[in-house]
Amino acid sequence: MSKCQFYIFCVYICTQFQRDKKLKQQNITTKKTTEMKKVLNYLTPALCIVALACSVAAFSKACTVTSDNQSSISSVNNTPAGQPVDLTYAAEKALPSVVHIKYVQNSRVQTVEVQSDPFEDFFNDPFGGFFGRGHGNGGTQQRRIQTPKKEATGSGVIISEDGYIVTNNHVVSGADELTVTLNDNKEFSARIIGTDETTDLALIKIDGKKLPAITIASSEDLKVGEWVLAVGNPLGLNNTVTAGIVSAKARRLGANGVESFIQTDAAINAGNSGGALVNTRGELVGINAMLYSQTGSYSGYGFAIPTTIMNKVVDDLKKYGTVQRAFIGIQGLNVKDYVDQQKAQGKEVDLGTMEGIYVGKVQDGGAAAAAGIEPGDIIIGADGQKVSSFPELQEIVAKKRPGDKMSLTYLHNKKQKQETVTLKNEQGNTRVVQNQDIDVLGGNFREITDKQKQELNISYGLEVFKVDNGKLKQAGINKGFIIQRVNDESMKTIDDLQKVVRKASTSKEPVLYIQGIYPSGKKGYFAVSLEE
Repeated sequence: MSKCQFYIFCVYICTQFQRDKKLKQQNITTKKTTEMKKVLNYLTPALCIVALACSVAAFSKACTVTSDNQSSISSVNNTPAGQPVDLTYAAEKALPSVVHIKYVQNSRVQTVEVQSDPFEDFFNDPFGGFFGRGHGNGGTQQRRIQTPKKEATGSGVIISEDGYIVTNNHVVSGADELTVTLNDNKEFSARIIGTDETTDLALIKIDGKKLPAITIASSEDLKVGEWVLAVGNPLGLNNTVTAGIVSAKARRLGANGVESFIQTDAAINAGNSGGALVNTRGELVGINAMLYSQTGSYSGYGFAIPTTIMNKVVDDLKKYGTVQRAFIGIQGLNVKDYVDQQKAQGKEVDLGTMEGIYVGKVQDGGAAAAAGIEPGDIIIGADGQKVSSFPELQEIVAKKRPGDKMSLTYLHNKKQKQETVTLKNEQGNTRVVQNQDIDVLGGNFREITDKQKQELNISYGLEVFKVDNGKLKQAGINKGFIIQRVNDESMKTIDDLQKVVRKASTSKEPVLYIQGIYPSGKKGYFAVSLEE
């Protein structure tokens, strides 16, 4: 018997009971009726109560089902597809992979030039004015100062079980010590594998096994309006998660050489640098890099480096120690910016589009020149993808290496063309660029002594005290020569020379322009090529 049939039966019994009461009033009595009345006197009230209860239960269940359906429908209508309100799964997946990084730069003793004080000089050295020890360098004097110990913190993301960690270059640059603390408070010393100032990325390594590596997703699949989480260690608050949406893609701020930032309103503060930006599945889509603020604290927007750029940088740093950066060989700006500039000068232009990149200059011998692209052309696509702005093109090119081919779609006199270009490095060829260090110079160096500074009336320099076979010998630099400046950088420590050699070795012009002085006081100038 169904619930509805049972309900009808109970109603029928109640009706019979009412009918029997009427018969009683009419004095119709029989033995059979009397016995039936006794049964009905007990059974009918109970059945009525049961019927009422079933009716209420059925009504409540119907209301509940209706309410649940309405709630479900309302939930579906109010929440966009793929946008779950509950982000706990993503947080649980990502948190173990994000680490705290402590940066330490030890105290150093440096020689600096300060403005001379004639009274202080006289009392400290009453003969200084006569023998040139206080005023012999244009009213300045040399002082040795001790810089304070520097400490800072940031975040990083474990990308492999054997301990590779991605972070920002500005988190680790110049560090003497790096300490990594995992989510479970285990500590490791870290070493720098490689850094890339152009993208503000760095790769460091700790010695560990079976570490909680994060799953890396393609940032190309990320959509504006999609929920994301920023995971890091802001303001000393370790293991912090903030939520927001993707506010924009392919943003350019002018802070780095290569930029195509993911913009988000998830809160990012000091200490979040190098942390993870993850999607709702807890997968890495970006490395948090900076915030936009006039106060230095979060004020609405943060910016992350997309994984499309990160993956290529990490691979290059592992394989080559430096990023193999490809170039198209053009200079230009967004079409809208170019049109606005022309309007400001009272000129009207019609380029046939308001999207893309206006080519202002084509580098001789570059990839674009070889493909026939000319100044005034408009690049509107690359590798089959639409290109509306310079950051979008940079993100596509950033995935390439010198020697790779790429198709370019562009407008020439408003007519669409397509060419395949072979990308080149900054030096104009397709060879692998290696980071070189001072060993390539074939010499030994040391900081000059205080006696040498006084005798030559200089405040800094590196003495060449041994010359072997190498670039110095080829250039004619001999033992005893003191290097003061290289490529317009002051050479006060051996680290200074190491940095300038590495930078020059991967630059467009791999040459060291060296200025210095001989022990006799004679000036010397040399050009040292780093090319093989």
